[in-house]
Amino acid sequence: MSSPAAPTDLGSSRALARQRHEVILAEVRRRGAVRVSDLAGLLGVSDMTVRRDLELLDEAGLLEKVHGGATLPDERSTDEPGFEAKLQRNTREKHAIALAAAALVRPGAAIGITAGTTTYQFASHIIDIPDLTVVTNSVRVADVLHQSQRPDRTVVLTGGVRTPSDALVGPVAVGALRSLHLDSVFMGVHGMSSRAGFTTPNLMEAETNRAFAHATEHLVVLADHAKWGVTGLSSMASLDDAAVLITDRGLAAAARDELTDRVGRLVLADPSFADSDDVRTDRSPHERRRA
Repeated sequence: MSSPAAPTDLGSSRALARQRHEVILAEVRRRGAVRVSDLAGLLGVSDMTVRRDLELLDEAGLLEKVHGGATLPDERSTDEPGFEAKLQRNTREKHAIALAAAALVRPGAAIGITAGTTTYQFASHIIDIPDLTVVTNSVRVADVLHQSQRPDRTVVLTGGVRTPSDALVGPVAVGALRSLHLDSVFMGVHGMSSRAGFTTPNLMEAETNRAFAHATEHLVVLADHAKWGVTGLSSMASLDDAAVLITDRGLAAAARDELTDRVGRLVLADPSFADSDDVRTDRSPHERRRA
């Protein structure tokens, strides 16, 4: 019997590696530590393949490679992973959240988009919406929108000091935002919790994102379920400040209950629909409408 043909398409190989990485990270987060042999059995690959995957994930800061396996990295409130490291986390959830957020954008709107990997995906889903004015402090978001070359779109990049997550922050960015009035702001966050609200590990990014929040009466926060219970060094907004929070169905029931009582509207995107543009969403049955 002939053995299955190995994938010859480079894109297919990368997709398979990305899928393995997602499974590995999910196991590390669930168990706290994993062994190479267990991962090899789970994934149906060789120990050597797992070790190479762990080395890549360790270099990206997503886990800590140890003898015979891997553990969760030590995270502190000041830790700030780079953009590429964050881009590999919870990719299906972020895609589903981005699609649900794009459905809220109407032609002719003036919107703000803060930096982040979920907002980066969100930007790619609004390129066909006409007559938009977009204000952003994200180099990545500005690049996505610029590449579409729509003559009916205006993109305003705030300027400022560049962070590891490719955000432009600081006094220049804050000054650019203070005189603006935006229909909606779509904000990515590092963490969210009952006590601290929406947070980031970067003090200047927190100040810049607060300026974004003050520029609108309709703050939309994009945060996958893994952000719940994570607290960065500085708060950007309280839970009550969010008119809409879009997260995913992986959010724990207790967190759903609390967020239902705090945010204006809680939307749960379904990652199982993330491979299509038809993303199913749930809204809290007890959602609180703002006056």
